[in-house]
Amino acid sequence: MNPNINNSIIFHAAFPVKDIAATKSFYVDKLGADSGRETAASIILNFYGHQLVAHVTKNELKPQGSIYPRHLGLIFTNEEDFDEMEKKIKNANINFLEKPKTRFIGKQTEHRTMFIEDPFHNLLEFKFYKYPDAIWEKIEDASIGDPEAEN
Repeated sequence: MNPNINNSIIFHAAFPVKDIAATKSFYVDKLGADSGRETAASIILNFYGHQLVAHVTKNELKPQGSIYPRHLGLIFTNEEDFDEMEKKIKNANINFLEKPKTRFIGKQTEHRTMFIEDPFHNLLEFKFYKYPDAIWEKIEDASIGDPEAEN
């Protein structure tokens, strides 16, 4: 096992929002996160075992224009969990920024992916790798992302 991987460490990310109620509706009601501490200015979300903190901002929030360079998300280690998230997204009538697809077919980096955008233009990606070694390992095929979409 890679010494840099520690399953007892929880990932934390903070991101801007305009409204706590809309944040809860999207992340809790639609995507299945659990809500934690909450104030008028922020909310902590348990997003499948990782801590997301949404902070209300007065700054203008605009679409990024592309999935690169900034997004966050989840990598599922079971394809059934990826399928379940796809169903949640569809059942919640969330539009896909990029519909579910398979990238790098036939390569070591082959994976399923889909992108959505929250109400505040934060981008989320969900993935499932056919070959789990591609998640962390340096492999011969160094394919990352969609070269035609990069900025």
